[in-house]
Amino acid sequence: MSETTQHHDSEYDPAASSLQGQVDPEVMQELLHIRSSIDNIDAALLNMLAERFKCTQRVGWLKARHQLPASDPGRETAQIARLHRLAEEAHLDPVFAEKFLNFIIDEVIRHHEAISETHAAESNR
Repeated sequence: MSETTQHHDSEYDPAASSLQGQVDPEVMQELLHIRSSIDNIDAALLNMLAERFKCTQRVGWLKARHQLPASDPGRETAQIARLHRLAEEAHLDPVFAEKFLNFIIDEVIRHHEAISETHAAESNR
């Protein structure tokens, strides 16, 4: 674990809640137990996003080396349709899934544009 992660984890109190003392202790324990699972899922999601962005960085460098555009509208449309189907199968709101993917795609495109600019500047040296 990195020093930054350790620092932030040491400040994190998994029992932090404005409900402490206001609800039945058994209810609070169950709430904290469920929240612990949520915290684990959040950590997994962040790690998966980090891995995804490592892959998209590689795509960005490949695109830059071959002067390909930062975005690929055909791929993006196919991915959104795929995510809609997966969201429905998972009983997740497809509109939310699309917003989430669009947020990620926008960030990836921003990274690809930056990589392309960096590559062009290095090529001009």
